[in-house]
Amino acid sequence: MKYNVQIKVMPLKELLDPQGKAVMGGLKNLGITAVEDVRVGKHITLQIEADNEEGAKKIAEEASKKLLANAVMEFYEIEMVN
Repeated sequence: MKYNVQIKVMPLKELLDPQGKAVMGGLKNLGITAVEDVRVGKHITLQIEADNEEGAKKIAEEASKKLLANAVMEFYEIEMVN
């Protein structure tokens, strides 16, 4: 079966997010001052062929740990999508 998996990768909250700071500065330059903080991350969608949902999630977990996220600087969340 094919499973659609979405993975959200974000910088750890303890670390500086230069992209987020740049977006924040741009928003302020545009006069949008109500935004208090910006964090920029990645949204990755995988289509996985697996025997079951648990197997697909395991593959997504392995891909996230080994390639998609840097555990030193980022965290990730996996979501199974219908």
